[in-house]
Amino acid sequence: MTTQSIVFHLAVTAATAVASAGYAETSYPPVDVLLQSQTTIIGQQIVYPEGPAQITAAIITMEAGQVTGWHQHEAPLTAHILEGELTVDYGADGTRVYREGDTLIEALGSRHNGKNTGDGIARIFVVFSGAVGTLNTVSE
Repeated sequence: MTTQSIVFHLAVTAATAVASAGYAETSYPPVDVLLQSQTTIIGQQIVYPEGPAQITAAIITMEAGQVTGWHQHEAPLTAHILEGELTVDYGADGTRVYREGDTLIEALGSRHNGKNTGDGIARIFVVFSGAVGTLNTVSE
C-alpha cells in the first residue's frame, strides 16, 4: 500500500466515523452567548419552582417614564434589553441601569421596581423558566 493510499484510507475512515457519530460535515452556526450565570443580578442562587416545567417568552414594552410598580418574580427570569433604558430599584440591594444590549437574570423572590428612564420606549425580551401553577410575576 502506498503512502497516498494509506492517507486516503485514513481520511475516509475519519470522515465515516464523524458521519456515523451524528456530526454534520459543516460546523454549527456561531453562537454568541449573551449570559451564563448561576446567580441573579443581585447575587441570589437560581432556584427553579417545583412542578411541570413551563417556559414563557414575552416582549415587555414600556413608554418613557412608565414604571412597573413594586413586584417580585416567583420564577427565574432572563431579560435582554432590545431597546431603550430601564432603571431598576432593588431596595437595599441598590439600583441598576440597563441599556440596549444588556442581558440579566432578574432578582428572584425579591421586591423591585423598574422605570423606563430613557427618552423613548423600552422593549425587553424576557424568558421565565417557571412551572405550571407558579406565578411568573407577583405585583404588590
